[in-house]
Order: sequence, then C-alpha cells, then structure tokens
Amino acid sequence: MSDPIIKAISAVGECFPFKGFSKYVDGVYRTIAETVMYYLPKDGRILDFGCGTCDKIAILSSLGYQCTGCDDFGDPWYRAESNRVRFWNFVKRFGLDVKVLIQGCRLQFDDNFFDMVMLHDVLEDLHASPRSLMIELLRTLRPGGYVFVTVPNAANIRKRLDLLRGRTNMQSFELFFWAPGPWRGHVREYVRIDCELLCRYLDLRIRELRTCHHMLSRVPAQIRPLYMLATRLFPDWRDSWLMVAQKPTEWKAPSLTEEEAQRILGPFGWDVEVG
Repeated sequence: MSDPIIKAISAVGECFPFKGFSKYVDGVYRTIAETVMYYLPKDGRILDFGCGTCDKIAILSSLGYQCTGCDDFGDPWYRAESNRVRFWNFVKRFGLDVKVLIQGCRLQFDDNFFDMVMLHDVLEDLHASPRSLMIELLRTLRPGGYVFVTVPNAANIRKRLDLLRGRTNMQSFELFFWAPGPWRGHVREYVRIDCELLCRYLDLRIRELRTCHHMLSRVPAQIRPLYMLATRLFPDWRDSWLMVAQKPTEWKAPSLTEEEAQRILGPFGWDVEVG
C-alpha cells in the first residue's frame, strides 16, 4: 500500500469505534488530507475546531502532523457512557491532543501558534454570526497561516430539485422535530458569495475556493453517473464548498466604517465595532 493517505485512512478505520466511517473514505477524508498536504509541510500544527469524533485529525496525525482538536462535545450521543468511553479510548490510542470547549470562555491557545485552523461542517451549525468565533480562531493562527473550511452548499443540485418538487432544502422536519434538546443541526448553509464575503470581512486572502463531493453516499447509486456528469458540467451544483484562505502578515480584527454600518445594518446600526 504505497499511497500514504489510503494507509492512514485504513489505519484509523480499523479501530474507529463508531459506524459511518466507511462512507466518507472516498470523499471527506481524502479531500481534507490532500488539501492539508498541499499547503503544510509535515509536522505542521493544526487546530481542528469542531473536531467531533476526531477521525479527521487521527488521519492527519498518522500522516505526520501535530493536531489539536477542540469541541464542546454537546451532541446528545456523547451523553451515553459507552460512547464516551469508546471515544476517549480512540483519542488515547492515537495520542491526540483534544480540548473540551467551555462556552463563553476564551480558547486556551497561544497567539499565532497554529499553522492551520480547520472548521469542517461547523459554520452552518452556528446560531449567531461567525464573526466573534473566527476572530478568536484567527488570534491563534500565525501570520501566513491558513484557514481551511468546508461547508454544505446551499445551492447544490439536490436542494434545487427538492425545492422544485415542493420539498424542503433544509434538514428533514422529522429530524428537527424529534431532536433532543437545543437544535444542533444546520442553521445557515453557504453559497460562493458567502464564502467570499467571509474572507473579505475577515481580511483573509483566498487561496482556493471550489466545490467538492462530500456526500456522494446520499446520491442513489443508479443515478450517481448522471449526477457526476451534471456536476462536472456545473461545478457549483456539487454538495459542499471547500475554501482555504491565508492570514496576512499584518492582520487585525475587522471593523466597519460608519458608512458600511449604515448600509448593512440600517440607520440605527447594531452593537458592532465601527472603525
């Protein structure tokens, strides 16, 4: 097995303690690993914010990167004792550095420390603006370091067709209705202009912005060839966005001019920093 990515994915997959690992092998894991290897040399320091089950950083750690995971681990399934035990045993097996996020507290990481900050399938779940979170994460990123984001594409072909058929482009109502506790599903999915504006407002330099296939398992096998053809012709119809942006050497937290605040927020403005 000469491909180091396949070797790392296989090693993690053999001892991953939860179901569902295999459906991401040909999509998420390879895409993330290839992107990280393109931008960072081995031994680079990576923060995976919203790391979840730590499968991604386990793979990257196996490829030679120094990985730290951070999450509030607030999804209901973490509450089961058996799940917690299996999860932390997995973390220990791969020697991963994992921090539990405490809501309302500053991230316990030094300034300008990481070479890359990753947020995979995180931004779409936020109930508030990503501004404060991104500013705090950028504090921990060294000048010249990279922000690596993946988010579901709000305008993918499946959602377009669902709307034409009178169906929702959101997550299913039954999932929303029966979800225990506060809703932790998608709140706002992204399109190209959203990604571009995120970088513009944060003063980041876009290095890569493209669509990718991260949810092929949801496409029925019998129509997958047609789906692949359509998304090859119209790439913005794919299911997810991948963005890599770079923090400039002289970076400061963003603010609005008074004119911008009036235009965006209205004549009375909101409680945002105005430069």
